[in-house]
Amino acid sequence: VSAGNKALLMQVPNRGNRSVARFNFTPVAPVTTSEVLPGDGFLFEQGWTVAWVGWQWDVPKTPERIRIGLEPPMVPRRNLSSDTQMQLRIQPNAHTMSFALTDHHVGDLGHHTPITPKDADDPKAKLLVRLRPYGEPEVISRDLWKFIQDEENQSIRGTRIWLEGGFKAGLIYDILYTPHECPVVGAGMLATRDVASFLRYEDSSPLRGGIANVIGEGQSQCGRFLRTYLYNGLNTDKEGRPALDGVLAHIAGGRRGEFNNRYAQPSVQPTPGFGHLFPFADLPQVDPMTGQKDGLLNIYREGKNLPKIFYTDTSAEYWRGDAGLTHTNLESNDDAEASDHVRRYLFASTQHGPGTAELTERTQFGSVGSNYLNMIDYRPLYRAALENLRAWVAGEAEPPNSKYPRKSDNNRRLRKVVIEELSNIEELILPDLDQMTTMYPIELGSEKGVGDMPAKIQMKAYPDFVSAVDKDGNETAGIRMPDVSVPIATHTGFNPRHPETGGEGQLLEYVGTSLPFPKNATERTRTGDTRLSIAERYDGKIDYLQKIRLAAEKLVKQRYLLSQDVELCIRLAGERYEVCTKSQPNFDS
Repeated sequence: VSAGNKALLMQVPNRGNRSVARFNFTPVAPVTTSEVLPGDGFLFEQGWTVAWVGWQWDVPKTPERIRIGLEPPMVPRRNLSSDTQMQLRIQPNAHTMSFALTDHHVGDLGHHTPITPKDADDPKAKLLVRLRPYGEPEVISRDLWKFIQDEENQSIRGTRIWLEGGFKAGLIYDILYTPHECPVVGAGMLATRDVASFLRYEDSSPLRGGIANVIGEGQSQCGRFLRTYLYNGLNTDKEGRPALDGVLAHIAGGRRGEFNNRYAQPSVQPTPGFGHLFPFADLPQVDPMTGQKDGLLNIYREGKNLPKIFYTDTSAEYWRGDAGLTHTNLESNDDAEASDHVRRYLFASTQHGPGTAELTERTQFGSVGSNYLNMIDYRPLYRAALENLRAWVAGEAEPPNSKYPRKSDNNRRLRKVVIEELSNIEELILPDLDQMTTMYPIELGSEKGVGDMPAKIQMKAYPDFVSAVDKDGNETAGIRMPDVSVPIATHTGFNPRHPETGGEGQLLEYVGTSLPFPKNATERTRTGDTRLSIAERYDGKIDYLQKIRLAAEKLVKQRYLLSQDVELCIRLAGERYEVCTKSQPNFDS
């Protein structure tokens, strides 16, 4: 610690996994190891101390891999009502007879602790089915489905749900039931705060005297966790001191999550619920649909213990429909006022997770897209963001300006407008606008208990702003990786579900698209592609990589990229160039 940079990176573990992959370019760890792989050692070479604390009660439990979690206290059963239900959403990619009672949107990364029902024969439990995420549901008769232990052994308290005839691919099912137990899920946020405070302040801390600043960092589920942590005003420890000096909330978009409510599912992903509720933006504004006035950072309005915050998002969070709400005035649709404590960055033309140098339609979650998955690896930008936040927190330098879609910059568009502009790229499969309208639950009444779902909710649509695109279909707002500003493909933050998996036209959340340009003029003419070919843009690979270098060096001057990562950007671009130009014998002709 004494030889470090005096900064502690307090990482919120994603589903119990300790990992430095987004910073250290670590390969995907096999499921049979719990080792923290060092990758290229970036964090440690920069002098960071890294800590994790278990916070999630329903972490996946498998014999092959140890994950850190939390065993929270339970709400006494005498304080629970059988009328309070939990919602679990399932959308199969293939016909399936039964599902475990846990979130399935992360596929094989899941295996979360099943949430068993209080009464397997509960007549109030419901199973709903709908064609679209926000379409009108149909109630499936109670005698056609049941809670089971497994396919052979049916138990009083089952861990699975079984449907006569099976769950059909692409249809959307909602299970509403009262769980057997109710963990105090909010204890996970208190654990994170208290461990950060202990490591920073206490004499018995193993880091005593070696830490000047603490930055909390979380990705996806954990970015939403940090937004919820901020909204609940939990950055003040029991002694009135700040636990975190900085927060780096990555790919959280405008969502929070089920981290502090009754029967909460910390693992849950797209199910409409607490994670979709107003407020979305930092500073107070009025929700025109309810008249409610609130802001994510409202509790810090007097400035006490408000950390400096970086929000980093990819295009996928914008195309999902919620990231744009974080900086939109919902009454006027103008740009929302920005907090002095916040910087916000869009990594242009990227998807939720870093892309890989391959042309594949299949995701790590087991789902399949209609287009190739997005190939852009934005991790060099994320590394620079961390270092910029550390310097800001330490008082060394102001961070570079925010870069995201803004009305004032004329680089913000509604999704339907961009869809129309992209329709001239014939090989690009576009989502169905009627299928992707993003609705949000609006509270209509105050009849609810502490931590319970609102008694009355109605689904309403907010505006869905995304980045404008250029003539190649690549985004113009945000920070562009060199292989986006010097392109060999069209890269988007959306990818529709593949027809074979059902739900055709619906967005496949978290993934985007990469559609390579034609390789040469001959191919462009043959296919009728409106985009200029790679060979017409660049005089071979050497010329292309020279232009990549210039683009990377420009990002360094703007402080969106570290100088040490210029060569890394060139390597990444070279790998993708090979993928997009291979299998073409006469490419240079």
